[in-house]
This record gives sequence, C-alpha cells and structure tokens, in this order.
Amino acid sequence: MVSSVQGEDGSMHSNGSVHNSNGAEEKLDEFRSLLGKSDGDLLKIASVGAGAWGSVFAALLQDVYGQFREKFQIRIWRRPGRSLDRSTAEHLFEVINSREDVLRRLIRRCAYLKYVEGRLGDRILYADEILKDGFCLNMIETPLCPLKVVTNLQEAVWDADIVINGLPSTETREVFEEISRYWKERITVPIIISLAKGIEAALDPIPRIVTPTQMIQCATSVPVENILYLGGPNIASEIYNKEYANARICGAEKWRKPLAKFLRQPHFIVWDNSDLVTHEVMGGLKNVYAIGAGMVASLTNESATSKSVYFAHCTSEMIFITHLLAENPEKLAGPLLADTYVTLLKGRNAWYGQMLAKGDLSPDMGDSIKGKGMIQGVSAVGAFYELLSQPSLNVLHPDQNKPVAPVELCPILKTLYKILIKREVSVQAILQALRDETMNDPRERIEMAQSHAFYRPSLLSKP
Repeated sequence: MVSSVQGEDGSMHSNGSVHNSNGAEEKLDEFRSLLGKSDGDLLKIASVGAGAWGSVFAALLQDVYGQFREKFQIRIWRRPGRSLDRSTAEHLFEVINSREDVLRRLIRRCAYLKYVEGRLGDRILYADEILKDGFCLNMIETPLCPLKVVTNLQEAVWDADIVINGLPSTETREVFEEISRYWKERITVPIIISLAKGIEAALDPIPRIVTPTQMIQCATSVPVENILYLGGPNIASEIYNKEYANARICGAEKWRKPLAKFLRQPHFIVWDNSDLVTHEVMGGLKNVYAIGAGMVASLTNESATSKSVYFAHCTSEMIFITHLLAENPEKLAGPLLADTYVTLLKGRNAWYGQMLAKGDLSPDMGDSIKGKGMIQGVSAVGAFYELLSQPSLNVLHPDQNKPVAPVELCPILKTLYKILIKREVSVQAILQALRDETMNDPRERIEMAQSHAFYRPSLLSKP
C-alpha cells in the first residue's frame, strides 16, 4: 500500500518518505535551463481537467518536484460547483478512515471535520474542494497528494510553461478555444502535453479525422512541434500506487526527448516516439474496442477463449483503420499493443461494457457515469463509424470485388455502433458478430491493410 507523509517543507511525498531530491532536482534544473529559466523564475505547469488520469499525472509531478518550491509549481484546474451526493460522501469518509496516513494528514491540516459533516449530511462537499485534499471524484478509493486547485481557467493557464490536457476529447476544443483568448498577449510559446484519447469526425469539405492535438493546435495556433501526446499501458490508480508502468511521449524531437527524461520516474518509465498519429488514433480506437471487450467478458462469463477471439478480430480492425490514416504506421506491438491490452482488460470503457451486458447500465443513460466520468469510447464509436462510412472513402471489397465503405470491413465497429449509437440491437449482438460464419480470418484483414492499397491521406487533411 502506498502511504503519504508530509516533508519538512510541507510537500507531500509517496511511499512514506521524502523523495531523494538529488536526482529530481538535477532533472528539474536541466529542464528549466532548456526553457531559459533564471534563478527564482518558477517552472509553472497547469493541468487542465481533473479526471482520474489528469489528476494522477499532476500528482506524480507534485510528488517528485513539489518539494522545490523556489523552482517548481503545478496547479490543476477543474470546473467549480460539482457537488458530491450523500452516498459518495459516505464512501469517501470510509476511505479516509481506512487509511491511517490519510486520516492523520487531514487532521494535521485541520481538514477532517468537513468530511465528518459531509458523512452526516450536515455539509455539502464539492469536487474542487476535496481535490485540494487529494481526492479525485472519479477515483475516490485512491487518495493522492494534496494539490493546488484553481477553478478560474485564466488563472490556471495564463503564464504556464507547460499545459497538460487532462480533458476528455469531447471537451478539448471548447476549453482550448477559451484558453487561446488568455494567451493573446503572451510572448513565450507554451508546451502542451495531451493525455486525451478520442477523436472527432469532420465530414466537410472532405471526410477527415480530428485528434485532440489537432484540436489544440487549431484552437490555439501553438506550433505543432510544441504539442505532444502521452499515452501508454496504464491504469491511473495503479500508477499512483507505484505499480511498474511505462508510457510514450510522442511528437517532434525538440521537446519529446527532454520531456521523456523530465517525466521519467523509477516506477514510471517514459520513452519517446515520433509517430504521433498512430499513437493518438490508437488511443481513441482502444477505447472503442474496450467497450466490446467488456461486453464479451460479461456475456461469456469471462471465457478466455471468447475473449481471445474478440482480441484477434478487434486488433485486426484497429490495424486496418490505422493503415487508412498513415502510410507506414507503427506496428501494433510492444507498448502500443500493451496499451490496447490493458485497456481491454481493465479500465472504465471495459467496465462500461460489462455493466451494459449485466443490465446495470443502459446506453440511454448517456456516457457520463457517476464515479467514472466520461466514457470516451462511446463518442469515439460514433466518430469512427461516421468517418469510415463515407462513400468517398470507398475501398475494394476483397471477396465481393466491388467498392464498399471501409466500415463494411470492420464488423465489430459496425455492431458497436448499432448497440451504442443507433440502439437498434441488444448487447448480445456483439457475440453474434463474432460467431458470424462469413467473417474473414483476421489475418486477411491485416494483410489487406499492410498492402497500402487503402491508405487515404485526406483522412488527416493531407494533400
């Protein structure tokens, strides 16, 4: 179990001891020098959005670098006004009292009483209020270190050297359009690290995909070389609990290599990669197919055989789709495959699929779920289906020898669209799709994709 204690400087550190500052301070100084920081000039990081991964990512940085108050500052923005209901307040109180280190911390900070009052129903607790004490609304059972929380977006980002996008892809464009208004007068160009996994489909004037980094670039006009994507095989709570994990930061070489070094920790290894497109698209695709994985797991009582059949088909569709978007995408192997695997195995999208299959949730309830946040795979199903069903993108069907929309070669994606978006078939349809005797061998779909015959440069707005 991970514990947290307070160092003499007031900062919180995981694992029950103050971090060894030597290596961390050297990394901090090295990165500050790349930004041209002078003594007394803080490296300022703003994390926008307070979902599970965004909150954990901010807390990881606070744990390592927060002790250097003269050199480093991180703050996290979330919207104000989100209240906890009585059952959540009661559960949070149970979590607090089950963790002696957290209980002692709150008592020392004179913050415990409000949770007692929240438990009794004598006080309303708010999400931004509890986040200051290290509790993320979407991840109550994993207490984090205390964080500096601001509810004014302009205050959070106006002078930030690095902005972390922890928003759902469905909110990224709107929020960064607002941020751009606060940056009109700034001289230095910020670095933006996007954690968002999802896409939008733009159909006019030509069908194309829009990724979160593209949304950010369009909204802010920040140069592409300053916008990066970080993804990897990770479950937010497990990473904060110091389970060994790795990730990739993708983008232009100018910043990805220095950032990989700056973000790396003993339990969280960060590599760098130039293939931004494949990693970001896969980040959206894995959430699509994770929902189906959860359905299959629940409907077959966790049948390993059924789940492996689903895995074979869904990964072949993912490979096919990425070859539509990039001429030579990175192979679905290594960390990229591991990221897909862990998302299909465990995560909010897989959980959502399981709950749908069990009847505990229904598509009519929407894709923002209490205690879990936004289920990003739902909107991604709609976006990928709409995009790949456009006649202008037709490809030659290998068996029927006639032009068809690319989505016709992705039966699982089609089925998920019918279940989640059209709501015209039941969850059982996912098993029927797997058992369709006319379905091609997944290997054939992969070979088709790798022939490069289906590459469509226009999908990424390339000439």
